[in-house]
Amino acid sequence: MKALLAFAHLIDALTERVGRVVIWLVLVATLISAGNALARYALGESSNAWLEIQWYLFGAMFLLTAGYTLKHNGHVRIDIFYNRLGERGQAWIDLLGGLLFLLPMAGLLAWLAWPIFMDAWVTQEISPDAGGLMRWPVKLLLPVGFALLALQGLAEVIKRLGVLSGHLVIPREAPEENV
Repeated sequence: MKALLAFAHLIDALTERVGRVVIWLVLVATLISAGNALARYALGESSNAWLEIQWYLFGAMFLLTAGYTLKHNGHVRIDIFYNRLGERGQAWIDLLGGLLFLLPMAGLLAWLAWPIFMDAWVTQEISPDAGGLMRWPVKLLLPVGFALLALQGLAEVIKRLGVLSGHLVIPREAPEENV
């Protein structure tokens, strides 16, 4: 169990690093959006590439941080029964949810998205809009994002097994609330 928990810790560290890097994309997307609006309204200039890069960055932010959100317990959950359960009951729910739903879904979506990316890569697919961007980078986000989510899901399953076997106590993070 100690080796599995060490592996889960490595996945947690990877997820944390990815999340900390991707958060900077929020600033980049904001600056691009502001620059694009300024160019459009002040100079009468616009570019489909600038609009598309904003869309790519939004996709990157969403897909690459799904595992980060899971790690920090920020995902959507229906808490009708969950909050009334003790630590072991919650661990069972998380374990079964991870094994029966999260891992199969994330793995399947990563696997199904790979050919979509490969087709865009091989054909060097370009946006049909004038001045548009290559499509393969944004299509690569699909398998990578779901693979990262599956990895974090695996770490969460391992940690719940640690809780159930008495090898780990997981401090519960409360999701941040909007003020």
